[in-house]
Parts: sequence; C-alpha cells; structure tokens
Amino acid sequence: QDIYHQKTFSTFSFQPSARLTVSPSRSQFFKGDSVSLSCEEDDSSAGWRLRRNTTDKTRAECGAEWGKSSGSSCIISYTLPVDSGVYWCESREGATSNIINITVTGKIRLWSYPVLPVMEGHDVTLHCKTKTTPSNLPAAFYKDGSLIRAEPTGHMTIHHVTKSDEGLYKCNISSDGESPPSWITVTGQEDKQDSSVVDFISAASMMRMLRVS
Repeated sequence: QDIYHQKTFSTFSFQPSARLTVSPSRSQFFKGDSVSLSCEEDDSSAGWRLRRNTTDKTRAECGAEWGKSSGSSCIISYTLPVDSGVYWCESREGATSNIINITVTGKIRLWSYPVLPVMEGHDVTLHCKTKTTPSNLPAAFYKDGSLIRAEPTGHMTIHHVTKSDEGLYKCNISSDGESPPSWITVTGQEDKQDSSVVDFISAASMMRMLRVS
C-alpha cells in the first residue's frame, strides 16, 4: 500500500490550523547539520505533534521514535541520510499541517530562496553548495533531467515563476558530483490554501523516485 498517497488523501478532509516551519529554512541538509522543526499552531489545545514518513518507518512521532521533542517543536541535532523524508504536524483529531520534504545529503545540496512553495509571479533563486567549500563554485542546473544552464557562481534565478516552472530540480558541480533532486512547487493566491495537498503529492513522487534510484 502506498503510504504517501494514503496521507495525501487525508489532507483533503481537514483544513490545516497549524503550519510546519523548519530552521534553517531549507529542505536539503548536509549530514551532521542540526535541524529544528516547529508547529506554529492556532490552537495549542489541539495537541499538535510532529510526525514523519521515511523509507524506514511511517507516521513516526518526534520524541518517541526520532528527534528531541520540546513542546510543539522537535530538534534533530545531527542529521543522517535516514532522516530524509516527509514531515508534518498532526493534531489529536487527525488534522494535518502543510508538509516539508527534507533530504539529507553527504556532499552537495540544492536550496532555494525564498523557501518553497513559491508564489506565482515571484522570483526564486536556486543555490548549489558543497559541504567542504564555502565559496560558490560553477554549477550546472537541471529540471526534470534536462540541462537548464550552467552558472559560474553556483546560483541561478528564475524570474516571475509560473506553473510551467514546477518540476524536479537538481544541480551538479563537476569536482564534487550531483545534489539530490528537489521539487519546486508554484502556487497562486487562489490555491494557497491547498498548497499542503500539492506539496504532499510532489513529495510522494520524489520519495518514490529516491527509492528507485
């Protein structure tokens, strides 16, 4: 049974009243980084808790099975590849927040500013970083497996994004290799409320691709 699709369908039944945030604000991390996840809640009495789906375990709760719980927040002090997965907040009644897909990589990461999802018409900048080199290196950027362009400074800006810019992005630094893929979701004002559903479908697709690759 596809647990990712099962979770996607459940988001249609509830309107999120909490929002999951991550600090530092990105979706890809190097092995050994520290990550803090927080449920920004409208109703603290709803008992919001952080859960995750990974390739090892589904619906695992922070504090009991991973991370260190502190109220409505959770800290992973030393990230490992097994921490890659889909994260969300869930209330006692089963209501869910937006989701965040986190990927832990060894050498290269791709991250975006602003943090995803991106509003239609806004700009988004993709950064390709290595763990060992602080300065930006030349990098090639790909969308859905096809080369977009190479950038000498390791970052690329997409201006005035549209729905056609949605897709699976990755970058390559010739001396270090390739980053894990990262899905870019573009939302309009009218579908901002449903962004968690779109994100879940996107994250599920990417997790399946990661398991196959």
